Amino acid sequence: MIKDTIKSLSLSATLKINEKSKVIENEGKNIIKFGFGQSPFPVPITIVEELKKNAHQKSYLPIQGLNKLRNSISKYESKKKNYNFNSDQVIVGPGTKELMFLMHLAFEGEVLLPAPSWVSYKPQSIIAKNNYNWIQTSAENNWFPKAQEIEKIILKKPDKKYLLFLNSPNNPSGQVCENLKEISSIVKKYNILVLSDEIYSELTFDENYISIFEHCPDNVVISNGLSKWCGAGGWRLGYFIIPKKKIELLKSMKVLASETFSAVSSPIQFAAISAFNANHDEYILKSKKILKAVGEYVYRNLKSNNIIMNKPMGGFYLMPEFLNKKFNNSSIMCDEILTNLNIALLPGSDFGFDEKRMIVRLSFTDFDGDIFMKNINEKTDINDELIKLYAPKVVEGVNKLKSWVEKL
Repeated sequence: MIKDTIKSLSLSATLKINEKSKVIENEGKNIIKFGFGQSPFPVPITIVEELKKNAHQKSYLPIQGLNKLRNSISKYESKKKNYNFNSDQVIVGPGTKELMFLMHLAFEGEVLLPAPSWVSYKPQSIIAKNNYNWIQTSAENNWFPKAQEIEKIILKKPDKKYLLFLNSPNNPSGQVCENLKEISSIVKKYNILVLSDEIYSELTFDENYISIFEHCPDNVVISNGLSKWCGAGGWRLGYFIIPKKKIELLKSMKVLASETFSAVSSPIQFAAISAFNANHDEYILKSKKILKAVGEYVYRNLKSNNIIMNKPMGGFYLMPEFLNKKFNNSSIMCDEILTNLNIALLPGSDFGFDEKRMIVRLSFTDFDGDIFMKNINEKTDINDELIKLYAPKVVEGVNKLKSWVEKL
């Protein structure tokens, strides 16, 4: 009754760990949630007020998205990229995850996934019956692929079309891609389609975020939304901006949208207009300031002779590698940590790494972002004492992991 390809899949790793954490919490245990990547900050109050004002909106909106919202998004991205987008290039969906799924369904060819990659890229390619190829990366290159590694895969099947997923800042590594120009040369040489997943771009710790779009605009689909910088993951609103030269892709996705989600929730689309029109600089500045301080605290205090990792560059993830041989794979190690320490982590094997490598994803967001935000300003020096005060569970988790690994 069930297709074999679907039988082979399991629940999304990130959602599964969130549900598992809630079960443990409901048993009365204190769990430290380093597994689920969700913004700790509240949705800006001005946007919440817009949602309240538009709760009465009940009509189906255009499949591609509310015209006024698409216009706001195109202006927002035009300013960010110093490029002239128009609203016809924008498609709005119930989160970028759904739009990526429709893109997988519409695309025919080979999918290129850097290891590590976000947990849903691979399952979606399987469902869409597109062959996926892992591209090996290294910590020295911020866990992003080198041009020659991409080309090596393409030359094995040069007659195929290719879709490259590039997520910067990256989930799960927290790193920013710095060899975009090099990658873009291969993109242009072989006319590769690139999905630039920029969902964490507003949370880049360096002020000068650069997108691969700037190097090869005709080949890049921009993906972004409200879930990370706006703290509105549960609102489920994302968007794609598709190059004019790839307009057939947009048309196909629109057809698929009409047969699946029809249109994004009306009140949320109306409320989202203010997310792109209003100035949220102070909110974003505070978010980045807190995330950078907390991330660097975890990095400084967890990195040792037993644990190696790169310093965080954006978003809210770190990717520690435990240098021990006690466990057979990273999943078993994460289960051990959850059972004995009540700390939820995700194994690196969920993101494309060999399961024998003791790599995990650590999301340092288990704190009350609302309270933290209210107690700092742009001049506040967020030192260790403030982190201990406003992110105590993060501190507790780091101490537990450090003590645990020293005893292995």
